[in-house]
Amino acid sequence: MLLQTLERAEEELDEKLERMDDRPDEDELERLRRQRLDKLRKVQSEKAKWAALGHGDYRDCVDQKQFFEELKKEQRAVVHFYRPSNRRCDIVDAHLRVLAKKHVETKFMRIDAERSPFVAEKLKIWALPTIVLVKDGKTDHSIIGFEELGGRDDFSTETLERVLLAHEVLLESFC
Repeated sequence: MLLQTLERAEEELDEKLERMDDRPDEDELERLRRQRLDKLRKVQSEKAKWAALGHGDYRDCVDQKQFFEELKKEQRAVVHFYRPSNRRCDIVDAHLRVLAKKHVETKFMRIDAERSPFVAEKLKIWALPTIVLVKDGKTDHSIIGFEELGGRDDFSTETLERVLLAHEVLLESFC
């Protein structure tokens, strides 16, 4: 009986030693810490770069020249074509203001379609609101009205975010 008890104690001790062997040593932990810090620094550097380019805000594009100049060098942008007197455009504005602060990896802008007829015609904007998604300086997709957002005025910011993520104009890692 004593022998069995000692054998069980020895087995338990062996298991504990095995678990300790599976733990990373101090050098491994330090390496992991350095990797995490490097990754955080890289993300912060990217955020600072994007902030310098006007990301993190939802702002007006005042003229057509600015529109083309800003977007030709953007990896990702969301542009809302709106009319000031359109209630549904106000709904889109509210959601995009929230997303612009959350997704600094993407530039968010809006442009008055009536004051920019050349851009609206060139991009075939025929209904408002229209959200144009830009990738690598080129228009990639247009969300016309609320059809992709459930077809209702009371869609959530999360619904719009999911649609933009699906079109890869937002990055999942920044959610």
